[in-house]
Amino acid sequence: MANSAYQYVRDFEQPDALPPSNWIVVRIDGRGFSKFTTKHSFAKPNDLRAINLMNAAALEVTRSLVDVVLAYGQSDEYSFVLSENTTLFDRRAAKLATTVATAFTAEYCMLWPEYFPNQPLTRPFPTFDARCVCYPKRRILRDYLCWRQADCHINNLYNTTFWNMVLQGGMSQTDAELELKGTVSSDKNEILFKRFGINYNNEPLVFRKGSIVYRKYEMKEGEGSGAGKQADPTSRSQMEKERKRKMKAEVVVEHVDLIGDAFWEARPWILAGRRGEVGGE
Repeated sequence: MANSAYQYVRDFEQPDALPPSNWIVVRIDGRGFSKFTTKHSFAKPNDLRAINLMNAAALEVTRSLVDVVLAYGQSDEYSFVLSENTTLFDRRAAKLATTVATAFTAEYCMLWPEYFPNQPLTRPFPTFDARCVCYPKRRILRDYLCWRQADCHINNLYNTTFWNMVLQGGMSQTDAELELKGTVSSDKNEILFKRFGINYNNEPLVFRKGSIVYRKYEMKEGEGSGAGKQADPTSRSQMEKERKRKMKAEVVVEHVDLIGDAFWEARPWILAGRRGEVGGE
């Protein structure tokens, strides 16, 4: 901004740089998606087209932002985890949140025709809001991701039971809601199995576990452990080389358990900053 008599207005801006050495999670949520899904006749309890669209948008956002080490999505939300060492936008919360939210919204709208070819988007168009939260330790970050995956399971079990009671059992939504009030997981599993012959454990993993997006590397020999170690400081040229390496990496989506250790032990580079080898290099 050029010097002028009006420059004083900058004094009203609030600093919002997030603290260093913290993992940053930018979580986006669909705005008014209950009405949106009804308007566009999404299948209940899960519409695989809509889930695949969310995942496709998340893949593109992750590809475009190399500091995103992992993203986790379920329903109309996605959590993008940025490296604890990121300097993107000088770690300014507003810029990070708006960048991720607008990029995701743009990808969602642009990709829509691929997944809903016979349903053109009309106003009001889908939009996503975002918030930034910092987590100072890997353990806390993992607990956050466990929370979101546990939430996915709880919500999906409820929705699967509820919509089978309505669509297959002929109950009204009010009656189904009243019957499910106060029930626990075992009660819902029993309703599904005894009334509808559904073993919830056989439901697709994408519905029960949600979606995990990350960069896939082949580990170099001798790098199978040490997931808690900090990456060594790098020079600017090394950082640029690392950025290009990430851009070349394959970005994948999987539907597996995040709560146990197996996922993390098999992919130590995600939270450790360890250097894997891009397939084909």
